[in-house]
Amino acid sequence: MPVKIVTDSAADLTAEQVAAHDIRVVPLTIRFGDEEFVDGVDLTPQAFYDKMASSEVMPATAAPAPGAFEVAMREAGADGDTVISINLSSGLSATMQSAQNAARAIGDDLDVRVIDSRSITAGLGMKVIRAAELAADGASADDIVREIEALVPRTHVFGALLTLENLKKNGRIGGAQAMLGSLLNIKPIVDISTGEVTEAGKQRTRSKSLVWLRDRLFQEPELEHVAICHGCSDDYEEIRDLISPRYSGDQVSIWTIGPVIGAHGGTGVAGLAWHAPA
Repeated sequence: MPVKIVTDSAADLTAEQVAAHDIRVVPLTIRFGDEEFVDGVDLTPQAFYDKMASSEVMPATAAPAPGAFEVAMREAGADGDTVISINLSSGLSATMQSAQNAARAIGDDLDVRVIDSRSITAGLGMKVIRAAELAADGASADDIVREIEALVPRTHVFGALLTLENLKKNGRIGGAQAMLGSLLNIKPIVDISTGEVTEAGKQRTRSKSLVWLRDRLFQEPELEHVAICHGCSDDYEEIRDLISPRYSGDQVSIWTIGPVIGAHGGTGVAGLAWHAPA
């Protein structure tokens, strides 16, 4: 029996990826004060960053209600297919809890599996696409769950930020808290590889931050694929140029960081994501 895949909008999948892989995406909500927007429905990434740049109110995010996941799961499993929901890290959002609650509400009506990606943006999205590819090839739900869960500890996501203010304001600063006292004219670098925000480094300039990302990537053995993630920033091409001595264009994908992660990463967020070898 086929397997269907569900995720949330923190995966930063494009409409083309969603359609090509028959994935159902449950959107989170973005708030600017009293204004509320549904991610990917009411607000595109570029519109979000433009609004964040001009707004006096810092954006906040809200997890989908369990009912939104239940609707998506029931639609995905309408023909009796098993449903696998792969979601934004439980260490950063209540989204995973909403998916679990939806699965419990469905009970025995459908076979629903929920996986904590322990990741964000491309780190999550690459898992979702891999699960969809396996499903399209006829893999069983057990095999898909096994492979995706094996990717969780091998997923690395590093982000170069211009500020920690968004993380601080939204309560997601986690292990990067210690950086706050020393960040005058410093560009912070965070590691989200464990599903929570931790300090990775700090540099004096943006250019040095991007070089740091390159150097961290080059510590790994050569990988099959690397994702460059950016919040509509104009310097992601610099990252691609920096890693080009080792990674050709067909080994690199470009992911636009959407409003969910952008609300916490702030203007100018950019980074790298990859799966380390087993």
